[in-house]
Amino acid sequence: MKERGEIHDPAPDAPEFDVTPGFWERAQPYVPQGKSSVHLRVDSDVLEWFKSQGPGHLTRMNAVLRSYYEARRKKKSA
Repeated sequence: MKERGEIHDPAPDAPEFDVTPGFWERAQPYVPQGKSSVHLRVDSDVLEWFKSQGPGHLTRMNAVLRSYYEARRKKKSA
């Protein structure tokens, strides 16, 4: 993936996060389901901001949508 430019070294000022004890014991693997191709209209400034973060902007946009979906889904089931 690094050879394809999909993985980049972190910025020198990137924050570091400690993993709490027991994190890996509680972690649940995420297996992505199939993907669908869609035509999506988004605000220009939103798209430009995601693009400015570097390669993989569509993957990041999908991650934001998934986070919203998961949060709403859990809220409804509670």
